[in-house]
Amino acid sequence: MGYGSYRASDWTKLKQSRGINNASGAEQIFKDNRIQDKYNPKFIEMRESCDSADSPLSTPIIIGFDVTGSMGYLAAEIAKNSLNKTITYIYDKQPVTNPHVMCAPFTSPVADTGLQVTQFEADIRVVEQLLELKVGMGGNRYSYDSLVWYFAAKHTRTDCFEKRGKKGFIFCVGDEVCGGDEGERLSAYEIKSVFGDSVGSYFDLEELRYMASQKYEIFHIVTGYQVQKAYQTWNKFLPGRNAALSSKNIDCLSEVITSIMQMANGTPREDVINQWQGSTKDIVRAAIAGISL
Repeated sequence: MGYGSYRASDWTKLKQSRGINNASGAEQIFKDNRIQDKYNPKFIEMRESCDSADSPLSTPIIIGFDVTGSMGYLAAEIAKNSLNKTITYIYDKQPVTNPHVMCAPFTSPVADTGLQVTQFEADIRVVEQLLELKVGMGGNRYSYDSLVWYFAAKHTRTDCFEKRGKKGFIFCVGDEVCGGDEGERLSAYEIKSVFGDSVGSYFDLEELRYMASQKYEIFHIVTGYQVQKAYQTWNKFLPGRNAALSSKNIDCLSEVITSIMQMANGTPREDVINQWQGSTKDIVRAAIAGISL
């Protein structure tokens, strides 16, 4: 997938048609109380990001985010503001070419499916699909980026990588610690339950990171109310590829994502920071302080 072109005006119209405003919470935005089969990895063989006349140099971008009960504000922020702002910034600032965005909300592998995935889309359909997802499910012990990594490694195909040998991007956002030191793994049972795949053994976190990193640049953004605790665990496992953004500054998520993509493609740190104005500049500077590429 990945046809068409994104226009912010389409999001404005969609938001108005759904009655979504800045005061809307997750319960007003995400009204589906079940996971639809079309977003359930168990029923998805492959998600594709393909070049087209509209997107001749497509770049796949996966935005994964924790949708447990405590993270409703994050899902609401992505739906109300950050997804639209991120895509708009990409077209304006061009850190990458022809973005194809997939949303991948996750919880624990034992909660419902644990993961939902939209198509890779280049236009307003990615937002339409986002609004059809289920959020606010249960709780989790770790930030299960591992589910997103497995799907990206095993169930995505991208022209960016296969035709040009270039990597896409994965950004996962959550408030939980990294389970690397505690031996976090996806068991064969969990993989079968979530993805429908039969595997001979478990995959540990490092294996999953390595698998996904063959096709994607991987980053994690820590948010929530205990940012530093979680950030320390993630930076130990994934050094130089973590940002920290408190929940009170979550409205700057799109600026942080855009800044990281710019740095990954060679823009100097100070140039990245100085493009932003006022308090946003200070928030971005602090958030990406640990990014080292």
